[in-house]
Amino acid sequence: MPELQDVFSQHGKTYQLNHRLLANQLKVMRAIGICRTSALGGHIDECDECGFIRISYNSCRNRHCPKCQTLNKERWIEARKDNLLNVGYFHVVFTIPDTLNPVAYQNQRVIYDILFKAAAETLSELCADKKYLGAQIGFTEILHTWGQNLLHHPHIHCIVPGGGLNSCGRWVNSKKKFFIPVKVLSRKFRGKFLYYLKQAKLEFYGSISYLQDKGMFNDFISSLYQKEWIVYCKPPFKNAGYVVEYLGRYTHRVAILLELLHNVRR
Repeated sequence: MPELQDVFSQHGKTYQLNHRLLANQLKVMRAIGICRTSALGGHIDECDECGFIRISYNSCRNRHCPKCQTLNKERWIEARKDNLLNVGYFHVVFTIPDTLNPVAYQNQRVIYDILFKAAAETLSELCADKKYLGAQIGFTEILHTWGQNLLHHPHIHCIVPGGGLNSCGRWVNSKKKFFIPVKVLSRKFRGKFLYYLKQAKLEFYGSISYLQDKGMFNDFISSLYQKEWIVYCKPPFKNAGYVVEYLGRYTHRVAILLELLHNVRR
């Protein structure tokens, strides 16, 4: 089967001539293009018992490289599965409105930190409320920065156990349907996210440079408060392990490479 490295080798230079790429994107393309080739040198493995020798080229070790990250992905999946409890789980997804995408793209570190924080506090605080569960929960959060169409679309996936520990340290099971209504999750998350967004140091340029004006920025925030934010929450299609495997496909590769591959093939 052709690999991403083969695509870059055959079409990478042409693509770079016809598209403006960032320095970090060019760095990733070069790393993948020379991974496990003579350009990176090689090493010798020798068996201590029989003396068998194998010569191999060195890996690029770039975190976006499919060759280098496949083993890491499998280890990540197994480690997450080992942490799963023998209880039901829920798959929760927190998404920001698409009008925030340009802001997120220009302030990625800041916005992604807010995403993690707002989602975590939303789950923790609502689950601690006796109205819903009255317990402390644990969960796994994973950031996805693109959607199925490969466009920038930041959202958080959460794998949440159906229960937690109450103040006495006893396990409390949730209802079969998720114990927190989606609208409650959505509005709590919206409030948390926008609270931190208003305090953040953000940069605006290009098509959203008008947000540098304080009045325009406040109007923008007000419009976000008026939107219904989307939160997905359902039991896994099969089981929690299936969700871990699904998410594991995306934890060790990045959207820009998939988009480049899509454009080159097209």
